[in-house]
Amino acid sequence: MATRQRRALTSDPPETASSPAYTKVDKPERSDGENEGVDRGLGWLLPLLCLGMLRHMSATSNIIHDCDEVFNYWEPLHYLLYKSGFQTWEYSSQFALRSYLYILLHKLVGWPAAWWFGEEKVRVFYAVRIFLAALSVICDAALVVALSRKYGKRLASYALAMLCLASGCFFASTSFLPSSFSMYAMSLSSALFLFNKPAMAVSVAATGVILGWPFSILAFLPLTIYSLVKSFKPVFLTGVVTSIILMVLSVLVDYDYYKKWTSSVINLLVYNVLGGGESHLYGTEGASFYLRNGFNNFNLCFVFALLFLAILPVAKKKYAPELLVVVSPIYLWIAFMSLQPHKEERFLYPIYPLICVAASAVIESFPDLFRDKYNPNGSSTLVKIAKILRPLALGLILCVSHARTFSLINGYSAPIEIYKHLDYHDDAGPGSVLCVGSEWHRFPSSFFIPDYVGQVRWLDDGFTGLLPIPFNSSLGGTSAAPSYFNNKNKASERQYLKDPEQCTLLIELQLQRPYPTRGSDMTTWEIVAALPYLDRELSPPLYRSFFIPNQWQQKNVFGQYRLLRRIQK
Repeated sequence: MATRQRRALTSDPPETASSPAYTKVDKPERSDGENEGVDRGLGWLLPLLCLGMLRHMSATSNIIHDCDEVFNYWEPLHYLLYKSGFQTWEYSSQFALRSYLYILLHKLVGWPAAWWFGEEKVRVFYAVRIFLAALSVICDAALVVALSRKYGKRLASYALAMLCLASGCFFASTSFLPSSFSMYAMSLSSALFLFNKPAMAVSVAATGVILGWPFSILAFLPLTIYSLVKSFKPVFLTGVVTSIILMVLSVLVDYDYYKKWTSSVINLLVYNVLGGGESHLYGTEGASFYLRNGFNNFNLCFVFALLFLAILPVAKKKYAPELLVVVSPIYLWIAFMSLQPHKEERFLYPIYPLICVAASAVIESFPDLFRDKYNPNGSSTLVKIAKILRPLALGLILCVSHARTFSLINGYSAPIEIYKHLDYHDDAGPGSVLCVGSEWHRFPSSFFIPDYVGQVRWLDDGFTGLLPIPFNSSLGGTSAAPSYFNNKNKASERQYLKDPEQCTLLIELQLQRPYPTRGSDMTTWEIVAALPYLDRELSPPLYRSFFIPNQWQQKNVFGQYRLLRRIQK
């Protein structure tokens, strides 16, 4: 029997083979973070452009904030490129605490730059810095895009503004330090986590720990644990494979340079955790050091970041659990590092991007704090005021950040700039001896020393610790274990120039002090270059920390950073 069919009505839509099936993407976007496949906010172009511009400015104007950056990273890189440079005891094969794998990553840029620029070593220095800036741009841009797709354009825009202009990010992004590399990994790992790629996120985290700074493993712990719980097998396998590959590669590179089977990663952990733990020999600070330092570098941004947990009960639906997992290292890391006696600003670098993210989430949630839970879409007076406060709070943070950045660059850039003047005084003759006394810790690296300078020597101005000594090629260079190095920070007899009369050039900081300096004797020395340098001890904390128009130069006290040349008699 033939089947009886209903006659089609004119109101029925025609059926076509090309009609697509209904998918989740076709649903209207929700504000709680669903439909992540749809780009609801910022694309890649704006973050790359904004971050690229600011990171380039950082690469070309950033000062060197820590002598550890120079002597433990710039100097070994200079030795690998030019076969000269200062060595610290950590690079003695007896201790082998520093990884040459991390240095080799930068040699990939430094070697072609050295070939291209020839004797212009300063350009090689800035080429490496631009490479660091590029790494930072890529990782931070990925984080901004991930935030945009997960939480919307407003939060991502706030984070982008802070990543660009916050003083901490501005300076840390182009510092040649393992903690900065861990910071790049933190941004990229967090971005991949928000992109719902937990295995890749943990792989990047492992790279940041092994290739960068081993102690940053604690900062990556929340993301790693959550990813393992969410998807154990692929995350575990990817993390283990990445870790094994990097550890094997690190050991092979260490063997090539130290000429013995060792692991600098393990050596560093053993020295600081299981060994003598002598890091306290290099400076200790109180428990509030990181809170004060965080406020200086991030001002209200740091305060808002710490308040993230306080607003979480109100914004739990939006930010838990993913964003909570991402920003939780802020609390974990600050608490752990504050308990350690040895504290330095660079130890906070790995969590710098997370501070910007947490603060952005708090600012974005201002109106939510005043909404009626029975009428969440209502717009009361308090909600309207909170919406107005969002751009005002962001603007205040950015203005104060710029004031901090401007003050540091203009107050403390003299050391880098004065060493550049050496290029204009080659009439001092080949084999000249450049001497540095108490200003050894502001030496910007051998990349600023032209070829006519035969030696850079330290003068004894009362420092009793162990200073860097040039790599000794006759003992094996990177594989040497010189007897004059020790891990107790005790001075060596070889670190100082015995006869100051051998000095041809002198670098010195002249401050308003009641005692004379070496360069004060104008019958022996002539000033060939001088630049102002902010006198931290005599300047008020507020004015030296932040640039205040029409007040910064008036309220602060300045000394002179000088390059002097011995007068020929």
